[in-house]
Amino acid sequence: MRMNLGYTQLIIDECFEQGCLRNQAAYILATAYWETARTMRPVKEAYWVDGAEAWRKKNLRYYPWYGRGFVQLTWEDNYIKAGKELGVDFTKNPDKVMEPKNSAYILVKGSMDGWFTGKKVSDYVTLKSSDFRGARRVINGTDKRDQIASIAKQYDKALEAMGYGVAQATTPEIEQVPIEPDGLDKPMVKSKTNWLTALQGAAGSAATMFTELNPYIQGAIILCVMCAAGYVISERKRYRDEARAIKAAL
Repeated sequence: MRMNLGYTQLIIDECFEQGCLRNQAAYILATAYWETARTMRPVKEAYWVDGAEAWRKKNLRYYPWYGRGFVQLTWEDNYIKAGKELGVDFTKNPDKVMEPKNSAYILVKGSMDGWFTGKKVSDYVTLKSSDFRGARRVINGTDKRDQIASIAKQYDKALEAMGYGVAQATTPEIEQVPIEPDGLDKPMVKSKTNWLTALQGAAGSAATMFTELNPYIQGAIILCVMCAAGYVISERKRYRDEARAIKAAL
């Protein structure tokens, strides 16, 4: 997929700001790609029709609240709801929905919160499941769900290659904290890392990376990580207790 097409990066940034998982962001991108006729630019409903505005006025019962943006926002109630979220009066100027930043927010927020059909992306796409076919119900029933699901899979791979949702390995900062006497040839070390936070982050990253695996396998992996962390913590405590006992005996 072309990740520099149109406003693709703007949508990715909005997904990140709103806390979308990688596979959720992939489906939202696929929706925009389909709904904008593969341009990734805000469009108006029936933009391909000659004399489009006159045609809309004659044929669309929700005129002038016809589809606009990266996803086709329709009906006055939805324009009012989106305007309240963004602090913009779309009832006075519906075309403000076409502004890329506004349109990106509506696409992501509406998809995640179920504005369009009452269904949310998280009803189908989670850490443990990527039901891209079922997720079409967030926008429009089952229309073209297979094609859009295929596009979402491509975006998911592209986002993973970009590092979206993949934790970067870091070396924890440590400081030397000698405990005298320690009875050892090397000083104790005290990590500045919050091990519980690190463990939670590792578990979340593992689950994200292995969304296609059986949930039982994911659970086993996470359990192993937790057991290893518990062992490290208990060993550190044992060393400290022994050092204190030696010091008290002197």
